[in-house]
Amino acid sequence: MALSKEIYIAAAVITREDGNVLLVRKRDTLAFMQPGGKIEPGEEAIEALCRELREELQVHIARSSVSYLKRFSAPAANEPGHTVIAEVFHVSITAMVEPAAEIEEIFWVNPSAASPLNLAPLTRDHILPFWLNRAPE
Repeated sequence: MALSKEIYIAAAVITREDGNVLLVRKRDTLAFMQPGGKIEPGEEAIEALCRELREELQVHIARSSVSYLKRFSAPAANEPGHTVIAEVFHVSITAMVEPAAEIEEIFWVNPSAASPLNLAPLTRDHILPFWLNRAPE
């Protein structure tokens, strides 16, 4: 049996004032997931997150506005046989968000409502349930 390959990423639970959470779908994929991306060698997770949000959504965030949530892992949505290991952060924004780079589509979801979207395993099984069950801020 082949061992699963690990992909290390930084991802964000991006929320806005109405409590909705931003999900993205990358070009040529089907699953919606948290924005973020792979952590480059020698890069801190928070640095990777800030870089990815600039590239993918043209959102500039200060490191001080980001709060660490938790590490999660799940089967990768777009790379069979791989496991994604995600350092997940929370970011609250008021700025407009536009898809850029490889992001094909964005969608704001109510995390407590059933979603008609095809969700990545990490989002569906770990991040959204964690976000719903967290202690109030």
